[in-house]
Amino acid sequence: MHAKIGRDRAHGKGLNGMHIETRLPKVGTTIFSVMSQLAVEHKAVNLGQGFPDFDPPVELRDALSRAMNEGHNQYAPGIGVARLREQIARKTERSYGRRISADTEVTVTSGATEAIFSAIAASVKSGDEVIVFDPAYDCYEPAINLQDARAVHIPLSAPDFGVDWQRVRDAITSKTRMIITNSPHNPSGAVFSRADLDALAEVVRGTDILVLSDEVYEHMVYDGAEHQSVLRHSELAERSFVVSSFGKTWHCTGWKVGYCVAPKPLSVEFRKVHQYVTFCTFSPAQFAFAEVLETLPSHALGLSAFYQEKRDRFRAMLEDSRLDLLPVPGGYFQLVDYAAIRDTDDINFSEWLVREGGVAGVPLTPFYETPPNSRLLRLCFAKNAPTMQAGAERLCAL
Repeated sequence: MHAKIGRDRAHGKGLNGMHIETRLPKVGTTIFSVMSQLAVEHKAVNLGQGFPDFDPPVELRDALSRAMNEGHNQYAPGIGVARLREQIARKTERSYGRRISADTEVTVTSGATEAIFSAIAASVKSGDEVIVFDPAYDCYEPAINLQDARAVHIPLSAPDFGVDWQRVRDAITSKTRMIITNSPHNPSGAVFSRADLDALAEVVRGTDILVLSDEVYEHMVYDGAEHQSVLRHSELAERSFVVSSFGKTWHCTGWKVGYCVAPKPLSVEFRKVHQYVTFCTFSPAQFAFAEVLETLPSHALGLSAFYQEKRDRFRAMLEDSRLDLLPVPGGYFQLVDYAAIRDTDDINFSEWLVREGGVAGVPLTPFYETPPNSRLLRLCFAKNAPTMQAGAERLCAL
């Protein structure tokens, strides 16, 4: 299994014996795909890969059908359908108090991953350094490496997965081009505070360092807290790419629709890359999202309460287990410490859990450059009640 999660190196063998030089020697099949495949093979409850097992709102599905039936089936404008960009601009002002231009500062993308890649490709060049925080989502470093740049890994501080801002200051060099942040954080669920935004602003003040803020779980912040978007901080917003995901917000990850908000000079460069990566994004979905953003604003407003109920229910289901549950301030993942069950590394434990326990989770070590000696597993609670119950019963039986 180790070779499948990105720790293998290519041998350089190709068609008819040709030598093929890999650009991504450390990359294999993602851990998410590996665990989902193992779940299928062993008929396990899949609490690994982060996708809901319930449908998007009926209003959105109906809007998609209408868009297709009304003929919106050809190329959309490369930067996104105008009505959708306008709704995104209005949502940004409602949510974060920042007024942006729908024409020059909003770009619709084929999912958040494409937006992240395009932002990095548009602004990072050979020899640059990009700071990422471990555990880091796995799409960041490959995009950095493809620019012939270097990811500088800074571990988040245990046990709350906070940022050591002095360590960030110490990591800044003349080559630092970008800092990638992720709040709410995948996989830990940690969230930024206003003090974190102020500390980040202090780090980059007076430099040309850009910020790429991955905010795909923006509407999943719990216990009365507010999501501290970079867009709330005017100083940071002027140098940031802010990435969001309709797939996460509207329970339709397979539609692969996201967007990037960035100041005009950054958006100009971002769009140069975007137009040659995907050119445009699935047209009917754009019209559907434009409709529901206008007619169903209550969906996003109620999402924190919706997922907090799932979080609390899932945690209650696991009370009788031998797992130690870490706090979940945001996102839709529960980290658990399994040390009381087996004293083994997380990859071996994940394999054992699928095979013997009938539950698929995601180990944390693939999210690190230098993994700590911990016993943590990520479980997804973006599931319907029967799925959570089935997974919890098997986990409690361990």
